[in-house]
Amino acid sequence: MSELEQILAPHVSSGAIPGAVAVIDRDGRREVAVVGDAILGTAPMTADAIFRIASATKPVTAATLMALVDDGAVQLEDPVREWLPELSAPLVARAPDAPAGDVVPAVRPITVHDLLSSTTGWGFPSDFTLPAVQALFPVQQDGRNVQAFPPRDRWLRDLAGVPMLYQPGQAWLYDTSSTLQGALIERITSRPLGEVMTERIFAPLAMHDAAFHVPGAQRHRMTELYQPGDNGLEPVDGPEGQWSTPPAFELGNGGLATTAGDWVAFGRMLLAGGVAPDGRRVLSEASVRAMTTDATTSAQRAPARLFLEEGQGWGYGGSVDLAAAGPGLVPGRYGWVGGTGTSAYVTPATSTVGVLFTQVNATSPVTPPWMVDFWRYTAA
Repeated sequence: MSELEQILAPHVSSGAIPGAVAVIDRDGRREVAVVGDAILGTAPMTADAIFRIASATKPVTAATLMALVDDGAVQLEDPVREWLPELSAPLVARAPDAPAGDVVPAVRPITVHDLLSSTTGWGFPSDFTLPAVQALFPVQQDGRNVQAFPPRDRWLRDLAGVPMLYQPGQAWLYDTSSTLQGALIERITSRPLGEVMTERIFAPLAMHDAAFHVPGAQRHRMTELYQPGDNGLEPVDGPEGQWSTPPAFELGNGGLATTAGDWVAFGRMLLAGGVAPDGRRVLSEASVRAMTTDATTSAQRAPARLFLEEGQGWGYGGSVDLAAAGPGLVPGRYGWVGGTGTSAYVTPATSTVGVLFTQVNATSPVTPPWMVDFWRYTAA
């Protein structure tokens, strides 16, 4: 076995993960490991296996919105109410721990920058018991259950009825802003999110398997999703499950299914300053720089530190390592993880794209040992 396979194989043998596809691309020189099973005991893992990538979708959604910024279709400082009128007069909890109904008007409109930097005022903090967070849970459901979301317009109306936890721009909160980015893209273009992503990102980068559902002809490559249980890994969603039919709402926060190779292609575009392998420009250098630069302050991140490791900030659609404060963290590294066992980052300092995809639901925000081992090896 290769060194990378030797790192991952023990986690398969222990039953922690069913299998994995890992790619480390150092300026075009690739190290690939394929271990374990795509479906336990039935189908071995393959390099072209398709995974539900969950929140590793977020950087792709941000890139799609930045492509529209490059076009001049929208500006970062624009209020989103022009396209999302449901959010034109949001109410905000008087204080984060204020009781339900104790609200005040937003002091300013929500902007495109707020969505991209995850500072709209809606989203999840470290404390899930806060009344406004409890009110958000039925609307911003678990993104791993894509069929549980209603159509976009209904979801926007439901969200508008939930008070924001903080004023726009005041705090970094997790998840909801990425869902809003997808809704904004659809409203600006009057087209489905997946269609816009295909035109602006997937087609230029030959990301042939990236989509919000897996068609029948490709479903034999779809992995099974598992959940840790009392008796080991338990299946929770199979190839004929939630990704076998188009969802009512294509989720920019976590709805994509794709391969490790596809995400590597996306990462290499970012490292090339927004240029595709054939020379086509996908994003401007300014947009790539904005995505991969910390857009938050320590004070903004404080309410939701649960979701970021020590030494991490947040750019547009993904985290940005600010210091080598933990295993695998490299200053300037950009990307994110998904709650289905996925992890993908680019490291400009070494021109490296690292992707580790497996198929086991996260049950804690703590980085699992197999992911720690992979990123420590990638950084070294």
